[in-house]
Amino acid sequence: MKRVKVAILGAGFIADIHLESYERFVPEAEVVAVYTRSAEKAKAFAAKHHIAQHFSSIDDLISNVDFDLVDICLPNFLHKEATLKAAAAGKHIIIEKPLAVTLEEADEMIAACENANVKLMYAEELCFAPKYERARKLVEEGAVGDVYMLKQSEKHSGPHSEWFYNIDQSGGGVLMDMGCHGIAWFRWMLKNNKALSVTASMKTVLHKGRTKGEDNSIVIIEFENGVTGVVENSWAKQGGMDDRSEIHGTDGVVYADLFTGNSVLAYSKNGYGYAMEKTDTTVGWSFCMFEEAFNQGYPQELKHFIDCVQHNREPLVTGKDGRAVLEIIYAAYASAGQGKKINLPFSQQAEKPIDLWLKP
Repeated sequence: MKRVKVAILGAGFIADIHLESYERFVPEAEVVAVYTRSAEKAKAFAAKHHIAQHFSSIDDLISNVDFDLVDICLPNFLHKEATLKAAAAGKHIIIEKPLAVTLEEADEMIAACENANVKLMYAEELCFAPKYERARKLVEEGAVGDVYMLKQSEKHSGPHSEWFYNIDQSGGGVLMDMGCHGIAWFRWMLKNNKALSVTASMKTVLHKGRTKGEDNSIVIIEFENGVTGVVENSWAKQGGMDDRSEIHGTDGVVYADLFTGNSVLAYSKNGYGYAMEKTDTTVGWSFCMFEEAFNQGYPQELKHFIDCVQHNREPLVTGKDGRAVLEIIYAAYASAGQGKKINLPFSQQAEKPIDLWLKP
């Protein structure tokens, strides 16, 4: 089958991750061009990854390159423009988190892709991370009984690029940067069960002189099916990256730590597995292995979207999922700003989500 031609927009940290994923794990794709706002940086990135063409104008790339989809790895405030231009050119789109800065931008982007009949995938890698997927399958196999609480946390001492600290470019702080992962993973685990309310607490702890954005946040989400989700995020945590999840059920618990060990730690009162596959060895504490691959799921999500383009399938995670995550983020900022629980659906106009906290 013909390889899918990819144009990557961006040349920063996440673009490097995506390129390495394509090169090592997605032979069905060929990255044919790169865009970034700096011509010098675009040239250097192209040379580093042996990409044939490089541009400092999206319009020039679209006009001069034969390609099938764009992989958007740009700062948040550039997502809308890039998406609208790609959709107008009839190109499929995979876009890094968050989907957009505002709900209005998200709606415009989703509508543009639907009108152009192009696919829009929200690149939430936790829905593809091998450990997290092994944990999800344990739940499906009956390991923990009925789930009543999900927890996810991602913490480190601060992001790699300066624009993250500029709330006019990012739209918010650590919640916009990393909280979107936990929220999306909750919805993935719960098959997009409706979120009913959000309660949040946030503050700026470590980076007060660098940003107006929050660098530590705790968000509690109550879902229609009775499950409570707790997402914790921090740019103030010392000692390196921490990314883990917990699944609590009536018959067991599962812990998945992306960066420690090579297994999921689980406790099951009754054992797990489908039908006759259940054995005594799965009762109690066990270490559940996962396939060797990038821990965070980047190559898996990219490979999935390439397959969707090749076979005309709908992505498992779409722009509408990204929009739903953004709505919960809005409610979390409003909750922290007003000091109360916010019910969903939630809609309040704001120049950027963090204004609901800074200017309640």
